[in-house]
Amino acid sequence: MNGAGVCTLGDLLDAVGGSALRLLAAPAGPGVPVTEVVLHDDCDDSGAPPPPLPGALLLAVGVPAAQTEPLLRAAARAGMAGVVVRGADGPVARAEAYGVALLSVPPDAAWHHVHLELAAAVAARPGAGAGADGGALGDLFALADAIATATGGATAVEDPGQRILAYSAVPGQPVDEDRRQGILGRQVPASAENAEQYRRLFAADRPLRLPALPGAGLPRLAMPVRAGGETLGSVWVIDGGALAPDAEESLAQGASTAALLLLRARAARELARHRGGELLRRLLDGTAPDPATAARRLGVTAPARVAAFALDLDRGGSVPDAERTALRLLDAVRLQCEARYGRHAGVLLDGVVYAVLPAPGERHKQLAEDIAARAGRALRVPVRAALGEQVTAAAELAASRADADLVLRVLDPTTPVATADEVRPRITLLRLAELMGGQREFSEGAWRRILVHDAGHGTEYARTVMSWLTASCDMSAAAELLSVHPNTVRYRLRGLRQHTGVDLTDPDERLVLWLQARVLGDGPDGPDRS
Repeated sequence: MNGAGVCTLGDLLDAVGGSALRLLAAPAGPGVPVTEVVLHDDCDDSGAPPPPLPGALLLAVGVPAAQTEPLLRAAARAGMAGVVVRGADGPVARAEAYGVALLSVPPDAAWHHVHLELAAAVAARPGAGAGADGGALGDLFALADAIATATGGATAVEDPGQRILAYSAVPGQPVDEDRRQGILGRQVPASAENAEQYRRLFAADRPLRLPALPGAGLPRLAMPVRAGGETLGSVWVIDGGALAPDAEESLAQGASTAALLLLRARAARELARHRGGELLRRLLDGTAPDPATAARRLGVTAPARVAAFALDLDRGGSVPDAERTALRLLDAVRLQCEARYGRHAGVLLDGVVYAVLPAPGERHKQLAEDIAARAGRALRVPVRAALGEQVTAAAELAASRADADLVLRVLDPTTPVATADEVRPRITLLRLAELMGGQREFSEGAWRRILVHDAGHGTEYARTVMSWLTASCDMSAAAELLSVHPNTVRYRLRGLRQHTGVDLTDPDERLVLWLQARVLGDGPDGPDRS
């Protein structure tokens, strides 16, 4: 596998090659990334499936190797990595012309087993730690085949969000366009009619027969999958007119088994997330012995930056269970990052949720704003988001996390989301305050003398000099800030030098005075901004 944690065509051949998988053509070389493996349904006569994600490897199910030119053309348009045929007589010249890799499996290979083997190899790339549920999901494919055989209809297993987790590959069973689109896109096509069928299904407690949807579809026999009252998903069987007499009983038994497998997959995912979170914690706090290896295991590539999200409890009022709300924030951040970047680790540390956002970084702030807004609405608590500096190596992610922590500390209701660059002056002053506050040589001097004189004599030298410095040493502008006449400002500044010895004509004196006032005063702008 390559260092970036992405499976390439060469990696796939190394893992599965030999007699099981042969390379017939690789116009772009072995370094082409392979993102996933998808099936071309054998009932689709057009030879042009809708385009899945770029980098997909398409299995030419139901298409003779010598007749795959339309499939190669469609794969090229869709940006796929390659096409896999059964047998070794594929159109090599056409594959090279279209720039698409062409691979072959033995003539007697079962497409379902080929799909499982290739998908497992792709998922086993470094950084796919969240895929620890692969065993349970692989068993779901076997279960789908078993249900399809027992009921006599092509079967699919879905999660509650209508994402297809597994599907059968029993030859000769009729399918329709909804199944083809769903398998290629890994998602059931959305429609008002579909939504109504799901509403009815999830209200049922037994197998439900559903009519065909408009557009020459086929009827379905469906069953919700539940455990302890919780809906985990559903199982759907296509009714092509030849279902077994005991199809409903077989489906109910299959749904019961599916519940056990889905619970096992969930447990595996949670374990993988815990391990990934712990590894990310060590990477972000600088305790990982080998940051580069840790990053590869997490699928983190550099350049990247750390994003930090926190509940704004100052603005949100009391939260009954802040710890539980923070965990829900972690789930929200993970969900959005996984939707954008694929499998992604996140971690909750001391009430702050951290995630690593890979380059390019042009849209990082927009993503952070979206997450903060969505999470804030869902949790009913305002959420702040901070983005550290983008770094070029895994070992520097701890520094990016430190940047994000500083940004979080200077955010306010007017700036709830920001990058380190956008609030650089604020975080610089914050760090100066931390460095200067405990050092006598930094805290003594002009500013301290001015404060002492004001306290003992009732003068307003501190307020006046701060306004003057804020106004870039302009008498009229300073007078406007103070709501006094410019001559009053001049009179006070002359008295300042006479009574404290502060020489405002000295640029170094002005610089040190400004820094002390900004950093050591009663607030970020000195003792009084009014």
